[in-house]
Formats: sequence, structure tokens, C-alpha cells
Amino acid sequence: MLDFDPLYSTSQIRSIERFIDEHYALGAPVSCRLIQRGLNDVYLASAGSSERYVFRLSHRRARGPADVKSETAFLTHLSKSGVPVAVPIATRDGTFFLQGQASEGARDSVLFRAIDGREPQASDVGDAWANGKTLALLHNAAETFPSDGAMYRLDLEHLLHRPIARIRDSGIVDEAQVFSDLEDIAERTGRAIQAFSNLTWIYCHGDCHGFNSRINEAGEAVFFDFDDGGPGYLAYDLAVFLWAKISFGRSLTAVWHAFLDGYRAIRPITPDDFEAAVRLVTVRHFWLMGEYATRAQEWGSNSVGWIEREAGFLRAWETEQFNDRLF
Repeated sequence: MLDFDPLYSTSQIRSIERFIDEHYALGAPVSCRLIQRGLNDVYLASAGSSERYVFRLSHRRARGPADVKSETAFLTHLSKSGVPVAVPIATRDGTFFLQGQASEGARDSVLFRAIDGREPQASDVGDAWANGKTLALLHNAAETFPSDGAMYRLDLEHLLHRPIARIRDSGIVDEAQVFSDLEDIAERTGRAIQAFSNLTWIYCHGDCHGFNSRINEAGEAVFFDFDDGGPGYLAYDLAVFLWAKISFGRSLTAVWHAFLDGYRAIRPITPDDFEAAVRLVTVRHFWLMGEYATRAQEWGSNSVGWIEREAGFLRAWETEQFNDRLF
């Protein structure tokens, strides 16, 4: 029995390599290196001289287990529909996901084919246009995807109400007035979203902030990192990109307009979906704060202390958008 129970373990590289070799027929033994540890553990895996893959080991998360079944089914559907995405690789048994045991319990994993291309640039309007186009292609293809079995629904309960409860339960916001301000903003925002009567509901990427893609030689944005996806508000997928361009001190409105132009080149945006996207920027910020709040015991209070300062940003967004409209 351990004296110190693990909350979240980091696997040794050789165990990751052994796991991949055991479960995947790649034609050559793999060698791996860890490229990211955090919300998921992500490894670059090489087999032979040219084959490159990405192995993702899901974190145990407060919002529920990784929905790898729906995620990989959706990716397979998108790829068959001609949408540029990182496709999952089948195991020796023909499945697209696996579960392995770590010291803290079971963890889900998926192996993807690595994407060629460069990382998008935050201020590049061409990259933003490409991201908008691929998201529109994704939404078109999603209209024929049966999502009944998805574990996540990107609704207000998932994106707003549970996150504010997690912020409260974490204790990371010490000042009662600050938390009261956050609650008031969340309540106003929730009411505003519910007032829309005709929002488009569709299977979403869930994290389309502009960097979960690579720009290939053809100038296309190839999407990856779908583990926050599920059926939800189409407007939320739009809002995540806008949020990424105006949060944490950024002001990249031209990039947002280029993203919209790329999207509209493939698919129209209804007036309600556009208006809701501006409101859902606040919802996205609450979702992120809730995610970080649940990691306080793992990452430490210093790493999540920024949450207490975010009421100012959220109040300013309300004032700018719904009193002195910017967009």
C-alpha cells in the first residue's frame, strides 16, 4: 500500500511504447517522447523512419470520463465526409480507443495519425479564414452524424452551471464579493442564452480556438483535439474562436472577421447564432475557469489563482458588447 495516493501519475515512456506495440500493428516498434502533460498526456510516436503518430492518454476529469467512443466515431465520419481532421488509428482488434490501468485508475487512450503542417499564427487572417472554413465543413458533415450516444452535451448545464459550482467548491475565490459578482454574471448570461428560441444544435468540435489545427501545404486547417466535443450549440463553436481573440488582454478583431468570412464561404450563420456567439464568449470563460478550478489540488493554487481576477474581464465584456456594441 502506498503512503501517498496518486491523484495523477505520469507514465514512463517505455510503458507507453510497450502499450502501443502490444495493441497496434504499426509494422515497426515505436519510440515515443512526451510533448505535453496536463489536461491530457500527449506523446509523439515514431514507427520506422517515416511513420509518425500522436498517442493521447486522457486525464481523469471532473466533467466525466473521456468520451472516446463518440469522439473517434465522429472523427471517422468527418474523414469519410472529406473534412480535414486527424484520424484515429484502429487497434489490432479493430477498435479506435483503449483503456489502460494507471496507478490512479483506468485511463482512456487513442492513437492518431500525426498531422503534417505548421502551427497557425494567432494574428494571421489567412489562418483564421482556413479555420473558419474547416469548422463550417465540420458542421455540414455533422448534420448526418448520429450523436445520440455522446456523453457530453455542450449545453448551459455543462458549460456554465457546473463550472461555476466547481469554482465555488474549489475555494480558490476567497473574496465573497468576487464570487458573488461571478454568480451574477453567470446568471445574467444564462438567462440571455435561454432567451434565444432558435439556436442551431449540432455536434461541435468544442475547442475551436484556432490552435487545435495545423495548416497544411494546401492552406487547409486540419483539426485535432476533439475530446471536448459533443452535441451542443453551434454558436458555442463560433464563440470559442472569438473568445481566443479577445480574452487575456488580446484584441484581434480582424482575425475574428476573417474566421467568419471563411466560415460563411461554406455555410451561412443565422442572426440568432451570431448574437448568441457573442454571449457565449462569457460561457466559454466560465467553462475554462471551472476546468482550472478542478485542478487546484493537482497543479497548486498559484497555477489557478488567476480565476479570482476574471470578474473584471467578464464585466467589461458585458459592458462593451451589450451597452457599447463592438461587433
